[in-house]
Amino acid sequence: MDLIQPDAFWAEMSVCEHFVQIYDADDMFLDTLAGFISGGLADGHAAVVIATPAHRHALDRRLAALGHEPVSARARDQFISLDAEATLAKFMVAGWPDKALFAETVLEILEPLARQGRKVRAFGEMVALLWAQGDHDATIRLEHLWHQLCHEQSLALFCAYPKIGFTEAPAESIAGVYLAHSKVYASH
Repeated sequence: MDLIQPDAFWAEMSVCEHFVQIYDADDMFLDTLAGFISGGLADGHAAVVIATPAHRHALDRRLAALGHEPVSARARDQFISLDAEATLAKFMVAGWPDKALFAETVLEILEPLARQGRKVRAFGEMVALLWAQGDHDATIRLEHLWHQLCHEQSLALFCAYPKIGFTEAPAESIAGVYLAHSKVYASH
């Protein structure tokens, strides 16, 4: 696992990267997310964001400030923004991510983008929701499902967790999350 410094140039992220940021404040995380998505949009890539409504709205404002038009990007199927809880509900079975339902759910999102021939950058906040609920094993399982799909679909994948969620044995918990990723984005 490599450590990405905060001044990382997102346009140089390779496909099949699966990286994580543990953050203290929403602004820090949203700036990182906006840089990741903005870099992809600027290069003509497609972007998929599966996040909470508050984070999706804040991202739209940041993207607009960076010169992007989220509504236009959505209209041309370059930017897809989905609710994390609703998406998570599509593949959770008895509190566990079902592999087949996960693949079906995510491929339904990704396949139209693949037909367009665009590289894809994706952000998923579903793991942070599971973690916050105390479903740590299910979280790590979902991270592994994403990691596998990341390689199968050749996409760059960004995950983020608020540091406040690591209350029980924080060092070990954070280490477990880090191990499920290929890179860690260093927050300052």
